[in-house]
Amino acid sequence: MQKKRWAVGVDLGGTKVEVSHVDSTGRVRRRLRLPTGLDQDIAAIKVEIITAVKEVVGSAGSRPAGVGVGVAGQVDPDQGVVRFAPNLPGWRNVPLQEDLKKKLGLPVVVTNDVRAATRGEWLHGSGKGCQDLVCLFVGTGIGGGIVSGGRILSGCSNTAGELGHITVDLNGPFCSCGNRGCLEALAGGLAIARQAREAISAAPAAGAFLLKRANGQPENITAKTVAEAAHFHDPLALQLVDRVTEALIAGSASLIHAFNPCRLVLGGGVIRGLPELIVRIDQGVRNRTLKAASKPLEVLPARLKNAGVVGAAALAMHLEAV
Repeated sequence: MQKKRWAVGVDLGGTKVEVSHVDSTGRVRRRLRLPTGLDQDIAAIKVEIITAVKEVVGSAGSRPAGVGVGVAGQVDPDQGVVRFAPNLPGWRNVPLQEDLKKKLGLPVVVTNDVRAATRGEWLHGSGKGCQDLVCLFVGTGIGGGIVSGGRILSGCSNTAGELGHITVDLNGPFCSCGNRGCLEALAGGLAIARQAREAISAAPAAGAFLLKRANGQPENITAKTVAEAAHFHDPLALQLVDRVTEALIAGSASLIHAFNPCRLVLGGGVIRGLPELIVRIDQGVRNRTLKAASKPLEVLPARLKNAGVVGAAALAMHLEAV
C-alpha cells in the first residue's frame, strides 16, 4: 500500500517555533511546540528547528515531500533568505532556506508566516474551493494574504499582503512602520492594549474595572484583558471594541473594493477573543461597499487552528509536485 504524501510545516515566531507533520489533506498528525526566547541567538533557534524536524521525520517512518517554513518577517522569494524579522532579534539577511537544506538533506522552502496561513485557509480551511479571497489575521499585529484568480499574490517585491499597513485614518496614531493611521495601529492587539492604557490614564474612574482585571498594573493590560472586560459589559472596554470594529470595517471595505473577493476570512487572536466581531464586520462592510462587490461576499471565521504550519507544509508539497 502506497504511503500518503506528507510534509513538515514549521511556524517560526518571536515566542515559539511549531513543527508539525502535515498530510496531503491538511491534517496535522503530530506537533511539537517549543519556546523561542528573546535571548536565543540565530544559531540556537536553527538547532531547535533542525532537531524538531528530525524528531518529526523519525517518528513518521517515511520521507516527507519537504519542509515548509513560515517566518514572521520579510523573505526573499527566490533564495528563502530572511531579510528582516522584527520579532526575532538579529534576524537580518539570514540564509535560512539554504542552511536548513544542508543540515536536513530535504527540500526546504521559506515564506512569510501570514502568506503561509493564507495558503492553509485557502486549501484546507474557510477558503477551500474559492478562487478569490482575502484573509485578514488580527493578532498582536495585523497581516493577511490575497488569493486572486486562484493564485496567492506576492507582488513586485514579495510584500503583497501587508494588509495591516493600509491607511484607515489620515490623522491616526503612528504605526511601528513609520506611517500614521495604519489599520494595525488602530486594531492590532498591541494597539488595543495601548488605547486601553491611554484611556485609563485619562479617566481612571472609567478604567477601574479594566485595571482591576490587570491586578492594578496598567502595563499588564492586553487585548485579551479588553475582550474579557467587554464580555462583562464594561463600558470602557465596549467603547474600545467599538473603535476597533469601526477600523476593521473601514479596512475591510477598502480590501473588498480593491480585490473583489468572494470570501473575507477573519482570523487571529483578537478575532478568536471577540468572535462577535465577524457579524459586526459583515454588516458594516455591506453598508460601506458597492453592492456589486458585497452582494456575493461571504465573511467567515478562519477555520484552522494551525493554518501557518498547514500552509507551509502545503507549499512544500506543491514544490515537489512542480
